[in-house]
Amino acid sequence: MDIVHSHCAGLDVHKKTVVAAIIVPDPKGGLHKETRSFGTMTIELLALSDWLMEHGVTHVAMESTGEYWKPVFNILENNFEVLLVNAQHIKAVPGRKTDVKDSEWIAELLRHGLLRASFVPPLGQRELRELTRYRSTFVKERATLVNRLQKVLESANIKLASVATDVMGVSGRAMLEALIEGNASPEEMAELAKGRLREKRELLAKALQGRVKSHHRFVLTELLCQIDGLNETVVRFDEQIQEYCRPFEEVVELLDTIPGVARETAEIIVAEIGTDMSRFPSADHLASWAGVASGNNESAGKRRTGKTTQGNHALGVALNHAANAASHTKNTYLSAQYHRLASRRGKKRSIVALEHSILIIAYHIIQRKEPYRELGGDYFDRRRPEATTQRLVKRLEHLGFQVSLQQMPASVAI
Repeated sequence: MDIVHSHCAGLDVHKKTVVAAIIVPDPKGGLHKETRSFGTMTIELLALSDWLMEHGVTHVAMESTGEYWKPVFNILENNFEVLLVNAQHIKAVPGRKTDVKDSEWIAELLRHGLLRASFVPPLGQRELRELTRYRSTFVKERATLVNRLQKVLESANIKLASVATDVMGVSGRAMLEALIEGNASPEEMAELAKGRLREKRELLAKALQGRVKSHHRFVLTELLCQIDGLNETVVRFDEQIQEYCRPFEEVVELLDTIPGVARETAEIIVAEIGTDMSRFPSADHLASWAGVASGNNESAGKRRTGKTTQGNHALGVALNHAANAASHTKNTYLSAQYHRLASRRGKKRSIVALEHSILIIAYHIIQRKEPYRELGGDYFDRRRPEATTQRLVKRLEHLGFQVSLQQMPASVAI
């Protein structure tokens, strides 16, 4: 096989050690192979970098092992062409499994150009990505605490969640605090309702009549303190993310024009895929990388399951939230697409299709630097009016009607 990289190294990365194998030409025209082990402390990783530079190494490859690759990548990225590769793509020959063999195998694959690098964004985007992912973690923890709070209320025979949509809203929070104090009657607590919830005061009084004991009040107090702390944390994360989003502010605002995509989702999309779409050959390639495209599994001329592949988890969660929000919008293309598919393919598959559409739209918006252009909820009817007419006629005939169609004059038609 042809030699693609003459001075290369393979790294087998672990929590406490890094095994490095180099393959470089020697003065006699042959190959010099050497393997050494290093620790993962910063000073030891700097020694690894110096050792690789001494041997003239230009390209380095390593597996994407958990979070352990990040310190190594941060040290080496400025001096070498570093390839982060999927561990499943470089499985060695079975029966010869050691750290030394792993590093040598990676170096051999890199030398012959048989490795495909994973997408590692530039430093600024990596920092933004880390912030958005931690924010999502805290938001998830807050939701978990709210669910625990509802469990405590159920244990105390309080059915507030059955009447109020948001237990942690302004009205719900006021009732919870009155419940903890224990001095107000159910009717008095129901009077704390605000807005449209005041129409349900009689039902609220029934829901707030329970068996609240001292240990319930203690647990509710502690849960509310935890939720308040997380709310403050999320606010600080929002401020920090907004600061890091300044270089991408134009793109974030453009993505915010997509139905179902709020600013928080737009920030996650930018953090995960960036603003340079040249990294992805096409929009379909991006959808496949994100795990929202149909899988390709065909054998003997028969197409098997089209299950989506595993992709970027953080991006997938954000797209799922956006797709669910878009499916509830009115008179939009995405909502029409959802209802059109849900009747035939089911709700879950329709949501995945919406995730795919939103990501494709985002790709072209970022590439063209143009805002979203709404096609309208009647787009599919306008695209194929004959098919729409035929479908509606068949439906009326199925209900027992005899249908006769007559074309309206152009001046009267809407």
